[in-house]
Amino acid sequence: MTDRPTSPPRQRWWRRRWLRRSLVLVGALTLLALTAVGVAALWAFTILPRSLPSVTALETLQPIQGTKIYDDNDEAVTELHVERRILVPLAQIPQSLRDAILATEDRRFYSHWGIDPIGVARAVIQNYRRGRIVEGGSTITQQLTKVLFLTPDKSLERKLKEAVLALELERRYSKDRILEMYLNQVYFGHGSYGVEAAARTYFGKSVSELTVRESALIGGLPRAPSNYSPFDRTEAAKRRREVVLRRMVDYGVLKDEEAKRLAKTDLGLIPPERRRTTGQYFVDYVQQTLEAKYGPDLVLKGGLNVYTTLNPTMQLAAEQSLRDGLKALQGRSTQARPGEFPEGAVVTVEPQTGYVKTMVGGSDFLRSEFNRAVQAKRQPGSAFKPFIYIAALEAGFTAASQIEDSPVSYGVGGKNGQTWKPENYDRKFRGSTTLQQAIEESVNVVTVKLQERIGLAKTIQVARRLGIASPLDINLSLALGTSDLSLLELTSAYGALANQGVWMPPVTIRYVTDAQGKLLEEHVPEGREALAPETAYVITHMLRGVVERGTGQAAKALGRPVAAKTGTTNDYSNAWFIGFTPRLATGVWVGYDRPRSLGRDETGSRVAVPIWVGYMAKILGDSPKEDFPVPDRIVSMLIDEDPSGECLRPVPMAFVKGTESGVACNAVGQPRVQLPATPTPAPATAPAPASPPSPVPQSQTP
Repeated sequence: MTDRPTSPPRQRWWRRRWLRRSLVLVGALTLLALTAVGVAALWAFTILPRSLPSVTALETLQPIQGTKIYDDNDEAVTELHVERRILVPLAQIPQSLRDAILATEDRRFYSHWGIDPIGVARAVIQNYRRGRIVEGGSTITQQLTKVLFLTPDKSLERKLKEAVLALELERRYSKDRILEMYLNQVYFGHGSYGVEAAARTYFGKSVSELTVRESALIGGLPRAPSNYSPFDRTEAAKRRREVVLRRMVDYGVLKDEEAKRLAKTDLGLIPPERRRTTGQYFVDYVQQTLEAKYGPDLVLKGGLNVYTTLNPTMQLAAEQSLRDGLKALQGRSTQARPGEFPEGAVVTVEPQTGYVKTMVGGSDFLRSEFNRAVQAKRQPGSAFKPFIYIAALEAGFTAASQIEDSPVSYGVGGKNGQTWKPENYDRKFRGSTTLQQAIEESVNVVTVKLQERIGLAKTIQVARRLGIASPLDINLSLALGTSDLSLLELTSAYGALANQGVWMPPVTIRYVTDAQGKLLEEHVPEGREALAPETAYVITHMLRGVVERGTGQAAKALGRPVAAKTGTTNDYSNAWFIGFTPRLATGVWVGYDRPRSLGRDETGSRVAVPIWVGYMAKILGDSPKEDFPVPDRIVSMLIDEDPSGECLRPVPMAFVKGTESGVACNAVGQPRVQLPATPTPAPATAPAPASPPSPVPQSQTP
């Protein structure tokens, strides 16, 4: 029998020594690890909390307050905010939405204590299997602490803070309260914070009315709202909704057959036309006005209450009429280009107060926020002519004063001795023409000659008194509306004519209060007398002739007293119509954002007047017809415009007492009396510059 070999004594001693040293090392490392964990725990639970916000702040937490916008009847219209949020209690949130959120974000919410190691492990496994991040490990409580208290950085310290705060939240609040806070705080995309705002944004309804299909869509958004945007990324949103539906099946709150059926349905979003909020251009203009005065921070977060001049019924009618008019123009247009659409604007001002009742800056705010009612300045063409005729009335001319409509040329200068020959739209000359006929038929040659007679300074002075602030050309082409103006300032100027010569600055805000109701500002209508009441009435009477017999005859369809002027610029690139009744002044502009022709014969009469009439008919309806008030010193009579003097063409004209002239008629073919001729005013002492700007306008159409 062979004996078993034994280890030498030295080898046994070495093994025992190695074992002892290993045990000491392991013990030391264990002690070190326990010490590190202890120190980390001590730091996390004693030192770290000192730098953390107190969760008790939730009890007094007030969401950021936006600025509320009210209409002219003090009814809420919208809210300006950084975060669109509408708080709702958990009881109003349907179980289907709660289930969708829990199944997707935190299926063990009601069993963990703020942090969920099992959930983290599951997320790690799922993400490893898929080779990408498909599931997160943060609980709803952790997500809430991040939203309320922490920055979005991904440092270890932030994660530790998140865990500590989550534990404290769970200790202090019930699960239902935490879920309620989460559902009211989390971001769902497109400016919507909380489930109520999300329900209104995507489905146009309250959260309490959501179906399972709708709940599944909203429930999938918190993880990446922009990536799954139902409006911008429809297919991605559908796929995300299907994921949520499958998780609801796994969570045990939805049957598999139902989930498959719902996954095949469309998203059921609010239609695009309903996403278009009435008055967006108006509200945007108000916001710019407020921010210029109070600053963006107070406007978006300070809880102001802004009471505006907006009339929602009128605004909606204006928006609809503009869209209808632009659609009709596109239907007959031969100038259409891919991706380019004619645009337009509508403004209504209350002459007696200056209150802007409607402001439509374009066909679709969602497509373009550029406000063409105030930001776009374009040549008004013949819509500028009333300023020349007002200056002429103040200089001593009357509606019956006559100027020869005949060829005329003005030296432009330059080496080649170029000349400018104003032309009429119809390329015809009428001979001796009254100012009444000239403005009714928008006679260019007579207007230019009249401008030369009275001088540019008088016209510019009149325009300034009537609120025109834009730069004006200092040459004769000013008579044909070559200076760029905004629709708002031009409409406001016309409003002064309806207000017996008193110009009221356009106003969109009546008064503003702070969050506590303290008055911050109040607008008291205060205007200035820009024209004598008699002058305002005479030019108004002349502009009524534009509607009765001239280029604006289509506006007669309104069936009530209207004074107005059409305007069209070279190559039919701008179409205007500014008209007013005794109580409302409304302007319409149509054109392309990049100026080009609307099409042959697309004049203000054809393009802008139908929009104006359609809109005014909607808002005036069957209201009583009202005529313009007549000042005491005004007389009206039929004056013959026919050179024969036999009253073959009698036209109603208004005069200031003592300035009557021409052949007065009883009726057609019945002369009454030859009135004394009104002395022709002397030409302006300083001759008007003859050179129009380059390029020389060849024609300004009615």
